[in-house]
Amino acid sequence: MIIALSVMSSDLWAQVDNPNALPTSNPDPPRVQSELFAVPEIESTWQDLLSNVHSLEDWRDHRQTLRRRYLDLIRDQFKPDRVPLDLEVEEAVIVDGVYERRLVSYQVELNERARAYIGIPCDAEDNHSLPGIVALHGTFAQGIEQAAGLVDNPEKAYLDHLCRRGYVVIAPEHFVSGSRIPPEGPYDTTKFHERHPNWTSVGKFTYEHSIAVDVLASLPQVDPERLGAMGHSLGGQGTMFLAAYDERIKVAAGNCAAAFFRHNPDVLEWSRDRWYVYFKPLRAGLLEGEMPAIDFHEIMALVAPRAYLDVAGLNDGTPATQRQRALMLLEVSKVWELENRPQDFAFFLHGMGHSVPHETRALIYAWLDHRLKPPDDTTPRLVRPTPSPE
Repeated sequence: MIIALSVMSSDLWAQVDNPNALPTSNPDPPRVQSELFAVPEIESTWQDLLSNVHSLEDWRDHRQTLRRRYLDLIRDQFKPDRVPLDLEVEEAVIVDGVYERRLVSYQVELNERARAYIGIPCDAEDNHSLPGIVALHGTFAQGIEQAAGLVDNPEKAYLDHLCRRGYVVIAPEHFVSGSRIPPEGPYDTTKFHERHPNWTSVGKFTYEHSIAVDVLASLPQVDPERLGAMGHSLGGQGTMFLAAYDERIKVAAGNCAAAFFRHNPDVLEWSRDRWYVYFKPLRAGLLEGEMPAIDFHEIMALVAPRAYLDVAGLNDGTPATQRQRALMLLEVSKVWELENRPQDFAFFLHGMGHSVPHETRALIYAWLDHRLKPPDDTTPRLVRPTPSPE
């Protein structure tokens, strides 16, 4: 403060003594127009996504490399063989005369079953005509009950919201929640890693979410060519991982997914030594300062040219880290431009923290509607003149 005061002009000193005094000269430096087309390039570390890519053909070749790195990150090679679904309906109720909510279970591994809620609009017919959504809950012990609107925060009742909008929805439980909470407590992955020492939690939940896509696509009311995914928090992460993994997902929207690996002071949380461990094999490298061979901008880019929306709070976690998200997303958008589908990638950054308030839900649902519903459902029309009575 003392240094700042020592360099104040006499005009500004006059204003300190008399706030109503006008300066005797303009203190602002003149501004000049920049040269035509001389727009400075925005540089960031995220540019490695396309550093050696100069064409769509180059990108598609590079995409194969990124997919291999992604599958290695989640240790997909250690997943178990697919088993028959053996789908069972445990209960069914009609909600407000609008949709039927079914509690179902199905096999995800040999001798291991998952539960999910499925919502089907009451006016649905068995003619594969409705779009389907995989709705992924966040880190909440009774996650599918939350998604169904039965407990906790109604802002997170995605199954209820989307069924009322005309979707068939499946809300699968996370593998350490609900009916499958381990003895150590909700979201503790100790027992999982004892059973699968070479696999990852992200690999496990992504594989199970892909099985939920199997269930959804098998329903007679669902058009298997019009499937989407959405989720918040852990469900937002799951949405990105699932869309990159399973190309049956044509539209995805992730809300408040966690920060990436680089520019993240908490990067070790991705491979912590307690509770929920995302990527256990990464820990030794992260402790030595080694980053994984792939980061979130490259995983997100694997979704292209299918539609992807990223929604995040700039004040959700470390602000400096989340501001890197804007630079990351600007670079990711270039992949959709290469694919000639720039309209199918978007992001919304806000100041509402780790939340899913009305405006973000409305944006996510509209994103899904525009791409999964018939054009007549989302196309505005001019008002037709009403004839005057004679």
